[in-house]
Amino acid sequence: MTRRPFWLLAPATVALLFLLLPLFGLLERAPWRGLPHLLGDPAVRTALRLSLECAAAATGLSLLFGVPLAWVLARLSFPGRKVVRALVLLPLVLPPVVGGVALLYAFGRHGLFAFDIPLAFTTKGVIVAETFVAMPFLVITVEGALASSDLRYEEAAATLGASAWTTFRRVTVPLVGPSVAAGAVLTFARALGEFGATITFAGNLPGTTQTLPLATYIALETDPESAIALALVLLAASLLVLLALRERWLRPGIAS
Repeated sequence: MTRRPFWLLAPATVALLFLLLPLFGLLERAPWRGLPHLLGDPAVRTALRLSLECAAAATGLSLLFGVPLAWVLARLSFPGRKVVRALVLLPLVLPPVVGGVALLYAFGRHGLFAFDIPLAFTTKGVIVAETFVAMPFLVITVEGALASSDLRYEEAAATLGASAWTTFRRVTVPLVGPSVAAGAVLTFARALGEFGATITFAGNLPGTTQTLPLATYIALETDPESAIALALVLLAASLLVLLALRERWLRPGIAS
């Protein structure tokens, strides 16, 4: 009979408490009776709507460009591929404020790649910032699925005369469909909670660029109860993400 290291229970319990106690503290201080009134404020509804719309747009852009990028990184061999992959995943570890500064000097009014359509300090800028920090979550998820998928199905489709586009659309994408969905959910959640790059590149303009995390930060300085109410909304969104991913990533023994 294998002896289990039960001495690990003590540090495991400490880790669990460390992660859960802040959440309990937030729930304990929540103004439950006044919550409907606080969440019914027009400014809160505007920030929530803006957050959902921008996060959805960022997720759509990430799917449009991130899935092909994941395929390139997983299936093509070219000089410097590891370097390219590291650069693509850099926003995962880059401080968000640094990402916002980089976006500002790249796509700002006087940036290196300034466009006729202004991006900085606009709603479009919020979408750009959220896409920049969230797309790597989709890329790394889909790339891993593509790298481990069975190529025989795609080869069989090609043998039967399917074009490259038909094979990709009818075989490759369905094979990695669950990973694409999981990556999209993670991307949406990351975009919904984005703060640093957004406030640096898009600012904090109510009704235009003030998303829910930014509204929470501002409310914390003047109206703590409103800040807690907004934090609860973001907490609920995070829990929904975990529930959406439970069948894909949260059950032991399921491969990613």
